[in-house]
Amino acid sequence: MLEALFYGTLTGIALCLTFGTVFFSLVQNSVDNGYQTGIKIALGVFVCDIIFVFFAIFGTALLPDLPNFKLWMAGTGVVFLIVLGLNNLIRGQPTIAYPKTSLGNLVYYFTTGFLLNGLNPVNFISWVTIASYIRTNLHYNYNQVLLFFGASVVAIFLVECAMAVFAHRLKKVFTPKVVTIFNKTTGVVFILIACQIAYVNFIK
Repeated sequence: MLEALFYGTLTGIALCLTFGTVFFSLVQNSVDNGYQTGIKIALGVFVCDIIFVFFAIFGTALLPDLPNFKLWMAGTGVVFLIVLGLNNLIRGQPTIAYPKTSLGNLVYYFTTGFLLNGLNPVNFISWVTIASYIRTNLHYNYNQVLLFFGASVVAIFLVECAMAVFAHRLKKVFTPKVVTIFNKTTGVVFILIACQIAYVNFIK
């Protein structure tokens, strides 16, 4: 059981440090609006990961039986990332401020984290691949599998919260000019990842 806990935690940390769209969005929003926004994004990712893990463990039989479901999900993800990327590239110099906490604010950032994580098919495929590996290669039983994935998703959430706090502490370094450059870089990253998803799913 300790082995499952240890490897699950390492897996979560490794998945969290892949520097994908969630990472850039989390850091950007934490710098712009305070670490609370980053934690809200991390919470959205956490809930999405729990859903992914559920289907990875118990199978995909409960998923919608729709033709080309993966392609539809990929297409939605591409559009979502391009919109976010263009928004970052087009908008002017940001005013660094802390928004008031409200339900609408929570829903917005939670949904952003959830969709950034959920609309990239690679994330779901990664969880399914990991589930298959630990069962066939590591021969984990049911309890070990639950512990492994539990440790993974909790580790991801905690590391992302730490990123939000760390980014917030660098706020003095991120002047409006620096944040503008970072935001535009993030926009380019979002668009490039959207192109990668489109290439893998529709062209390759």
